[in-house]
Amino acid sequence: MRYEELTIEGRNAVLEAFRSGKTIDKLYILDRCHDGPVNSILRESKKQQTVVKFVPKDRLDAMSQTGKHQGVIALAAAYNYASVEDILENARKKEEPPFIFILDNIEDPHNLGAIIRTANLAGAHGVIIPKNRAAGLTAVVARTSAGALNYTPVAKVTNIAKTIEELKKEGMWFVCADMDGEVMYHLDLKGAIGLVIGNEGDGVSRLVKEKCDFVASIPMKGDIDSLNASVAAGVLAYEIVRQRLS
Repeated sequence: MRYEELTIEGRNAVLEAFRSGKTIDKLYILDRCHDGPVNSILRESKKQQTVVKFVPKDRLDAMSQTGKHQGVIALAAAYNYASVEDILENARKKEEPPFIFILDNIEDPHNLGAIIRTANLAGAHGVIIPKNRAAGLTAVVARTSAGALNYTPVAKVTNIAKTIEELKKEGMWFVCADMDGEVMYHLDLKGAIGLVIGNEGDGVSRLVKEKCDFVASIPMKGDIDSLNASVAAGVLAYEIVRQRLS
């Protein structure tokens, strides 16, 4: 794991980060450590619903640059997260049907940054990512997005499938990328739509796929059978853009 400038080490530093309101994406704590200061940090982490991982000392040592982690390392977000309602309001202000990217466990921060950049250029109103098992808004993501994070709101939710269900009540349709789907050119992707992109290795999870209205495949003529997640997001996004403009 690469050390980022938004990594916070040490008990007092991490506790103050929580108390100051800084968004912490993940908290790493030494296995079986539950003394007073660590319990105070855990109480603060529950208020933010931060993902907490108990790990062995060698894992913390490998993550640390200061060598003074005191059994606690936090990964802070480079940018503040928006809410799903903020994204919908963004669409309302522009008087456009919502166009939202939903990312099902994208783990590579470079992919996440590239997808946020594509979302901005394609005119999407925001991006939704899960709290667990996925990259957050780290410094690498911010740099890879090439400034798009300043303009494209990103919301973090506990359950992607449930969020899709809630957005359907707002009149949205959902399309996910999958090799077994119908060729994207044959689908009607106009109107209020969510584009669901899956994990780099496993694709869209079964439960999330079941919530989608369409499954779209990208026609490929080469000798390999898949595209990078950020490239697939770009190809499908611009088919949606083409249909929205027609």
